[in-house]
Amino acid sequence: MRHVTAIRVACLAIGLIVAGAASAQNVTLTVRVSDVESNEGQVYVGLCDRGLAESECLGGRFQPARRGEMTFVFENIPAGVYAVAAYHDVNGNGVLDTNFLGIPREPYGFSNDAGRRGPPNFNSAQVPVNPPRATINVRLDRFRFGG
Repeated sequence: MRHVTAIRVACLAIGLIVAGAASAQNVTLTVRVSDVESNEGQVYVGLCDRGLAESECLGGRFQPARRGEMTFVFENIPAGVYAVAAYHDVNGNGVLDTNFLGIPREPYGFSNDAGRRGPPNFNSAQVPVNPPRATINVRLDRFRFGG
């Protein structure tokens, strides 16, 4: 009888380990950036997990701009809640150019279209990202006074 109980306990333990491993799976995240204005410069996509400041992001990457829609793939990221910030670096200088008030002069966008009517924040831009695959869409646009 003890032997049967030990086998049941071992099976239960293995089941819990497998379930824990499944819940810790990583995700392949595809970010689709739409409304890229031209083939000039480059497009940047940043993946953030705590806030929208660069220091609160896991990192990002540039790709040469391609008019229309572009795709960025982030592999093996932990499941969780993320926000995406993107911009079209039209002049290729590696930064989002702004005017003297800090308003972007180049096309930009955030997940959930956050930041169109005021400063973006992580809560309005966050999206749950679950295994095995997820997609986040970001639309680029230029800032326009009056929304």
